[in-house]
Amino acid sequence: MTQHDRLLIIDFGSQVTQLIARRLRELNVYCEIHPYQNVTDAFLSEFAPKAVIFSGGPDTVTRKDAPRPPASVYDLGVPVLGICYGQQVMMQQLGGQVEGGKISGGGGTAEFGRAFVTPAGQPLDILKGWFSEGREQVWMSHGDHVSRLAPGFEVFGTSPNAPFAITADTSRNFYAVQFHPEVHHTPNGKTIYENFVRLAGFTGDWTMGAYREDAIAKIREQVGDKKVICGLSGGVDSSVAAVLIHEAIGDQLTCVFVDHGLLRLNEADEVVSMFRDHYNIPLIHADEKDLFLGELDGQSDPETKRKIIGRLFIDVFQKHANAIEGAEFLAQGTLYPDVIESVSFSGGPSVTIKSHHNVGGLPEKMGLKLVEPLRELFKDEVRALGRELGLPDHFIGRHPFPGPGLAIRCPGEITREKLEILRKADAVYIDQIRKHGLYDDIWQAFVAILPVRTVGVMGDGRTYDYACALRAVTSVDGMTADYFPFSHEFLGETATRIINEVQGINRVTYDITSKPPGTIEWE
Repeated sequence: MTQHDRLLIIDFGSQVTQLIARRLRELNVYCEIHPYQNVTDAFLSEFAPKAVIFSGGPDTVTRKDAPRPPASVYDLGVPVLGICYGQQVMMQQLGGQVEGGKISGGGGTAEFGRAFVTPAGQPLDILKGWFSEGREQVWMSHGDHVSRLAPGFEVFGTSPNAPFAITADTSRNFYAVQFHPEVHHTPNGKTIYENFVRLAGFTGDWTMGAYREDAIAKIREQVGDKKVICGLSGGVDSSVAAVLIHEAIGDQLTCVFVDHGLLRLNEADEVVSMFRDHYNIPLIHADEKDLFLGELDGQSDPETKRKIIGRLFIDVFQKHANAIEGAEFLAQGTLYPDVIESVSFSGGPSVTIKSHHNVGGLPEKMGLKLVEPLRELFKDEVRALGRELGLPDHFIGRHPFPGPGLAIRCPGEITREKLEILRKADAVYIDQIRKHGLYDDIWQAFVAILPVRTVGVMGDGRTYDYACALRAVTSVDGMTADYFPFSHEFLGETATRIINEVQGINRVTYDITSKPPGTIEWE
């Protein structure tokens, strides 16, 4: 991406460093995250950033060997913005002082959660659009705090527990804030980034079109004349990855679509038709319904079902992949959220929270090298890239669909009869949501068929059929979610349609559990 002005984010290990990049990408600014230990004088000279941002981090600058950027970063003559730990390390290096909080063995006051900042001093260019109502809500997350400013810095914003909440040396274009403007809980935080990149002179010339060109060049460089296989689930991520890779290397790519019999109504036909007919991408349609449903027969434990599906998927995929002579690469639609909880994104010092089931396993078993062109993107960016590549809007805007498919929307034992009922009920529900213009307002919506039968009356006869639960949630990232507030009229109309049109269901319920304590899926 050397043809674009570049912003460097130096990562000190914050769990939300990638959100900084996301905010900048929304402003069409090209940026890269690099861990502090990789940012040397030579690196800075070669990278030649137009501006620099220091991320937050879990360490304390009062520790002797705490992470620090090279001192030469302050001599580049470009704007620098320090966030939380980034503010503290800036003060410490430039002649100020940081006091440790109780967490790091000091006597200072830690601060975690919502706070309110009020203006101090003269107006500041990066605060344009702030304080229109006298104060701004921000999100604090720090154990230490600045106790003395470095020479040249002044205070431009304070909070009850952070007297140096916003500081700046305007003569050198150095800015520092104690809070996190990148997170959702600082509602006006995006404005700070807008002002910062504007004063740095960025023109906003980085787009998904530019990313597409760069990714294609990288894929060609990585793969050369070798063959690539791609596990195609039919979801947005793997589909965008497949179309992008095919544009880069053509028929060197073969997709393997494993049809495990747990897909939505007509989904397999739609996927095969789109990739074979519309994009002319070599595709193996592995129809393995009998294998999967046979091994799932009689199984009711959710974890057992997941393990069976995962094991069989790998076995089937490997069987078909082995038939592709000369394949040396495996393409996956891995996104950044798949990685963030497993490892530090850029090899930096982030604390690992938990391992993630999507990361690792298959490549080691197959002896293949990975091609993951979406690994640095969020879901909304993948959708934007999909539009850039010409995928149909109705396809790339689809709600997320789990790898185990309908198996985890069928609590208890799985049967072909229950799966058929579930497919039809789900199709009616989604049709209702689309008809009422609600599809794009919802993060995820589906039907779960419950492992109970209930008595009902239809016409003059008694029925003894299944109950189902409707689920629809709103979410930003899937980590937390709330139920969608359908009107009673919508729910009544939808229940009537499902009962009338889907034989085998005589009772419809709506799940109003948030996440947490529940999960989005039922299993």
